[in-house]
Amino acid sequence: MARGKLRIYLGAAPGVGKTYAMLSEAHRRVERGTDLVVAFVEHHGRPRTEVMLHGLEQIRRRELAYRGAVFTEMDVDAVRERRPAVALVDELAHTNVPGSRNGKRWQDIEELLEAGIDVISTVNIQHLESLGDVVESITGVRQRETVPDEIVRRADQIELVDMSPQAIRRRMAHGNIYQSDKVDAALSNYFRPGNLTALRELALLWVADRVDEYLQEYRAEHSIRSTWQARERIVVGLTGGPEGRTLIRRAARVAAKGSGSEVLAVYIARSDGLTSASPKELAVQRTLVEDLGGTFHHVIGEDVPSALLEFARGVNATQIVLGSSRRKAWQYVFGPGVGATVARESGPDLDVHIVTHEEVARGRGLPVPRGARLGRARIIAGWVVGVVGPALLSLLLTGLANGPGLANDVLLFLFLTVVAALLGGQLPALASAAVGSLLLNFYFTPPTHTLTVSDPKNIVAIVIFFAVAVSVASVVDLAARRTHQAARLRAESEILSFLAGSVLRGETTLDALLERVRETFGMETVALLERAGDVEPWTCAGRAGAGHGKPLLRPEDADVDMPVGDHMALALTGRVLPAEDRRVLAAFAAQAAVVLDRQRLVGEAERARELAEGNRIRTALLAAVSHDLRTPLASIKASVTSLRSDDVAWSQEDEAELLAGIEAGADRLDHLVGNLLDMSRLQTGTVTPLIRDLDLDEVVPMALGGVPEGSVTLDIPEELPIVAVDPGLLERSVANLVENAVKYSPDGTAVLVSASALGDRVELRIADRGPGVPDSAKDRIFEPFQRYGDAPRGAGVGLGLAVARGFAEAMGGTLAAEDTPGGGMTMVLTLRATPGGPPARPDLPARATT
Repeated sequence: MARGKLRIYLGAAPGVGKTYAMLSEAHRRVERGTDLVVAFVEHHGRPRTEVMLHGLEQIRRRELAYRGAVFTEMDVDAVRERRPAVALVDELAHTNVPGSRNGKRWQDIEELLEAGIDVISTVNIQHLESLGDVVESITGVRQRETVPDEIVRRADQIELVDMSPQAIRRRMAHGNIYQSDKVDAALSNYFRPGNLTALRELALLWVADRVDEYLQEYRAEHSIRSTWQARERIVVGLTGGPEGRTLIRRAARVAAKGSGSEVLAVYIARSDGLTSASPKELAVQRTLVEDLGGTFHHVIGEDVPSALLEFARGVNATQIVLGSSRRKAWQYVFGPGVGATVARESGPDLDVHIVTHEEVARGRGLPVPRGARLGRARIIAGWVVGVVGPALLSLLLTGLANGPGLANDVLLFLFLTVVAALLGGQLPALASAAVGSLLLNFYFTPPTHTLTVSDPKNIVAIVIFFAVAVSVASVVDLAARRTHQAARLRAESEILSFLAGSVLRGETTLDALLERVRETFGMETVALLERAGDVEPWTCAGRAGAGHGKPLLRPEDADVDMPVGDHMALALTGRVLPAEDRRVLAAFAAQAAVVLDRQRLVGEAERARELAEGNRIRTALLAAVSHDLRTPLASIKASVTSLRSDDVAWSQEDEAELLAGIEAGADRLDHLVGNLLDMSRLQTGTVTPLIRDLDLDEVVPMALGGVPEGSVTLDIPEELPIVAVDPGLLERSVANLVENAVKYSPDGTAVLVSASALGDRVELRIADRGPGVPDSAKDRIFEPFQRYGDAPRGAGVGLGLAVARGFAEAMGGTLAAEDTPGGGMTMVLTLRATPGGPPARPDLPARATT
């Protein structure tokens, strides 16, 4: 059965029209004859959206009872049984009511897709899991309902529903988004113009990145190598020299001129490892480019200009930034340099910027040899010098009336042999020695023009010449081999050092490691494949891979595969690697297996921690139910039984006392159950604060209703700044803190509740004169089901402080315990002050006492 396709309407904020656009698409498909149903769409009381549901078949929702109320959720089984071609499922990030089969709605959608049903859904940018911290920093609100980015990225189609901040605020003011009683609060909080503009930019950039991924995949599938200038990408070529910082900053300034531009710094290392780059300087430049929002890449290439251009075209770059050459004028005899070569071969699709710097023409030292991989050009040059050179030298010397003499002739031929060895290696040198010996014998050793040598001294000279030439060729070839080996070892150690450094820097994700493998060896696609057994099919380990080529299904389909154990292999496509590169590849493969194991162990440890925490909570809950909850129930049961007894004639005073006991037990039971439910909400992450601006004196006095009169003294200055809190959560937190303080305070001693401003914060302090808590136990008292010291069993289940801290952190505040001067404990609740809050009226009293 083919998997269904997922289409997502993505918006920057509530009210941009995602659901309306989805329903409009539904009507278009129905008109075309598509079998479509509404599996779950929430119109939130918006008339225009509700009208769009008319004419569409709707699947009956499933009803679930939770905390005394009835909620409706999508009935996945009913949709699968109906089996439409397309299903509309609103609010992708929605958290299902406890008791549902799946915890999240996107998991319900996955079931529909696996059943072959196409799904159209909606989601806001603030609900993407990776953007939670960014959205919180923008809006001040932490989104509790999130969806993994991978779920959205895997969608077959993502459509951005865009609307300007001004248009959204107009829709809000007209009552098209929220009810009229919520409009003012929304416009002054979440729907501020700055918030909406930032969220809109975030959505546009996220969709642009997704479009860029589609573009890269399309270019890879169609083997398109030319640059498409759809987005500015600036590649900075680094040499490891001190000019690199100047180039990076220059590229960052160029990128800042265009919105959405991207900077990629790349260091090209030759495969022989002979380079003048400073590892320390490269580390500094890497940190600099990452601080400026760019990325750093390390690539190995035989020819630096070609490797740089290949990298730039591979990432669809539009500009290349290079520094002016540091070589001195005389060093240009060895070639035009990297900058000139890149500029000449870049073509019309790449702009090359040559940036001047302080190191221009200061020299880079003598050019270094490139090792034993001489290349075709050098080998041909060696054969030309070794074979053609002696013939030309013979013509030159025979044309002279008085030659330099046999001894000098031998030295000249020996010089050509040494040059042939330096250029082409051993074989051209041996050929040069043989040809030179014959030419010396034929043209310069009497009798000339014959191969006969009459003087024994000349025979010795020719033999010595041949022996010296062969020896020089052997020594040069051996030196080249040793140089190549040293260069290879240096290159390998540099790569392995870089690999170890990436692990130390925290780059331990499997995707990042595989991308590093692809860049290092210049491959198209890299994947870590594994299988459960010898006959099981291969799968992509951890769903990780790098590159944009065709997905790898088996190691046999790859150009290079490196086994890792019996049931795992690192597969690469793009080219066949030489044998000497496989040693480094084996190190990468082993590290990839370690990273995969680490990721799985971390996941298992997290699941084990959650299970252990759940078991601890269940054990404590059973203990609470067995005693703390049964105690008030037993008291209520005894009082009710006594009142209903016909054997005793109770007086009005006795009945009032029994009823008071029932009421006290019920209140206590209600308090215990409320704390249990609050802790359950905190554990499941379903607490969503509704932040608003208010004065502390609007909430704190209401939190004192459950304590005896006269047991608390308030000291709340009227000139305190406005705080940004959820009134309900703040009231519950303060009530729990005050109740706990009153419980442990000596009789006749009032608990002091005071507040003060400190910078951008407001501190609410609840101080008691009880026995206090040692420093070693101050953090432990905030854990669920913890009661310090010899607190009696009837003192509660130990959830009050845990709930208070959980609610405080949900509002963006903190809760800590301190010692009260003179004895006791002080709870310090720190809240965020609203910038620019109204000043206090000077005619109001500074404090109020109750």
